[in-house]
Amino acid sequence: MIIPGTSSHFLETAAHGRLRYLSGGSGAPLVLLHTVRTQAEHFRHLIPLVQQRYTVYALDLPGMGHSEIVPGASYDEPAMRDAVKALVTHLDLHDVTLLGESMGAVLALTAAADLPNRVRRVVAVNAYDYAGGIARSSLLARLIISGVVAPGVGPLLARLEPKPVMRAVLSGGLADPAALREDYLDELLSVGRHPGYSTVARAVYRNLPSLIAARARYPEVTAPIHLVYGERDWSRPSDRQANRHLLPDAEFTQVPNAGHFLALERPDVLLEAVK
Repeated sequence: MIIPGTSSHFLETAAHGRLRYLSGGSGAPLVLLHTVRTQAEHFRHLIPLVQQRYTVYALDLPGMGHSEIVPGASYDEPAMRDAVKALVTHLDLHDVTLLGESMGAVLALTAAADLPNRVRRVVAVNAYDYAGGIARSSLLARLIISGVVAPGVGPLLARLEPKPVMRAVLSGGLADPAALREDYLDELLSVGRHPGYSTVARAVYRNLPSLIAARARYPEVTAPIHLVYGERDWSRPSDRQANRHLLPDAEFTQVPNAGHFLALERPDVLLEAVK
């Protein structure tokens, strides 16, 4: 899948091998961090909107997208955060805006806590830092994720991704299911057939509690923060209020009639957030 105006690059790291990222545009750096079980192309609609204002770096998180799958690698929050920091420091980026969605929102916040001299702003979209998460999207998603993380049958279920099931699970994160385009769904399914990808997916789901634990790092962020939530996100109002309480100085936006994957269905809102 080609996003106009971008090119694909690889960054060598010790812990996670080659990390792939897309870059393009001009201006101050904007680092984009995707959701669980997606990749840099998750921002396919946002990138063209921001390229005249920012130089975009959209990272495939470790083992996901077209980043290398390293046997035995960790996929907990600290390990994935280290990959984000490796991108920023290896490319020697400064004055960085970090925009992350879902899991990427948590990583944007914790990476900003570790890189106060490089990050100038954080946009955290539908932060995935509460129990339940994707299992709240539908009964089907709850059954699948419960099965994937279970011992014994879990590895087998993680390898099974029929297109109708994948479509149904991802559509559970959208107020407008039409925002899930067929070519993007095909790209995710193609990547999911990479050798070892099912092991990565299972490890990511099993390490989701580390994203909840990472909330303790949020108050350490010194850069301005903008919390963005879809009105129909998987988070509950109590989850959102907990983060507003934890980050009382953060800007807060709730997007009417929008779900978990705002980058797919409301890229215009994210454009306004990074402006």
